[in-house]
Amino acid sequence: MKVIQFETYGDSSVLQLKQADKPQAGENEILIKVAATTVNPFDMKVRSGSMQKMIPLNLPWVPGSDAAGTIEAIGSGISRLKVGDKVFATTFGGTYAEYVVVKEEQASLIPKNVSLSEAAALSIPIVTSYTFLVQGGELKGGQRVLIHGAAGGVGGIMVQMAKALGAYVIGTASGEGLDLVRSFGADEVIDHKKQDFTELVKDADLVIDLVGGETQAKSFMVVKKGGKLLSAVMPPSQELAQQYGITAQFISSEASYKKLEFGAKLVEEGKIKIQIAKTLKLEDAAEAQDLLSAGGVNGKVVLIVAD
Repeated sequence: MKVIQFETYGDSSVLQLKQADKPQAGENEILIKVAATTVNPFDMKVRSGSMQKMIPLNLPWVPGSDAAGTIEAIGSGISRLKVGDKVFATTFGGTYAEYVVVKEEQASLIPKNVSLSEAAALSIPIVTSYTFLVQGGELKGGQRVLIHGAAGGVGGIMVQMAKALGAYVIGTASGEGLDLVRSFGADEVIDHKKQDFTELVKDADLVIDLVGGETQAKSFMVVKKGGKLLSAVMPPSQELAQQYGITAQFISSEASYKKLEFGAKLVEEGKIKIQIAKTLKLEDAAEAQDLLSAGGVNGKVVLIVAD
């Protein structure tokens, strides 16, 4: 089968198109014939080698964290899904490929009203949004949530899920992303290049940091006492958390079909719409990663694996 892999850490030039053996589904696993995958910031962090101490890899490595496609084979112990089902899934590595094996727990049927390439673009954002808003944030109707990076591939879905949960949603973005975030239903949109969010936001129950750096450091002052600051980028200062009387955590998202099902229902109800910034072929993975690395991409960058 066709795969994109890297044998050494480095920039996008280390990505190579290769042939590899098709994997086999083992116990509680499914084999997906991949129609599409997407590029996520995490892919570049792993490829660069900056995470090798935290996440050592056995090189060569096939990147990719999400996939949508058709189940071609199932292992023993599979009860919920069957051969021929169209599914989307999240995993760690292996999706820049024509086939990928994942645990049944990691996959769910795609929403009835989307294509496979759209489903691929939904999987990581849905799982991440559920993890931060429902699981970690315990967001309730009427609460105020500030989402940094609200026009990105994950941020856009998070805004819509937060609205579906009944929250008052404030999002930061810039340029064309401002109108995009408004179209997702945000109650307030802040231009982070021209406005200082610390002067405009007060007493947020929850702040979601998809940006890091100075943005995260300044976010402590807008969270209400007893509120939460959750980051997908870097661990927040516990010293500042104590000073402001809030909970501040770096959290990563565990794959779960229940999270995908929760999001799929919202997609089918028209409460979540997907934003695809660009679609490229698997062979163009290096170009796709460079596009995302350059910044300013509103929505997901999709790699088509099979027509």
